[in-house]
Amino acid sequence: MRAVIQRVKKASVSINSNIFSKIDNGLLIFLGIENTDNEKDVKWLSEKISKMRIFSDEKNVMNLSVKDIKGEVLLISQFTLYASTKKGNRPSYIRSANVKIAFPIYEKFIKKLSFCLGKEIKTGIFGENMQVNLINDGPVTILIDTKNKE
Repeated sequence: MRAVIQRVKKASVSINSNIFSKIDNGLLIFLGIENTDNEKDVKWLSEKISKMRIFSDEKNVMNLSVKDIKGEVLLISQFTLYASTKKGNRPSYIRSANVKIAFPIYEKFIKKLSFCLGKEIKTGIFGENMQVNLINDGPVTILIDTKNKE
């Protein structure tokens, strides 16, 4: 699994020009799912994100997690995170899991991250064409890949 995590002041996702979900202070997460992803990836990534200390404390040091600040989370599925640009000018998405694999993992990730945070998270709609608006805070943007745990 691959996630692009952005600390945001606000974020929303619209479908057909209508706002579907929105959050205030918290995390906007773009999630890509690969063919080889499984429940171990779901567990590791959701626990990592829920504990990641990227919010400022009273001394303006990034010491607090989204859970600590009681922040919100907006999760957006994004198969293009596994784009391969090695050959030619048209990206290949062969590493992105097909819907039969990706959708159940996406749903498990929503449940596991919600459990880790102790509250429901907001989402877009899997597989839909969505427009995402955000105000990045910092800016702080983190890339995490469960196959490359740096």
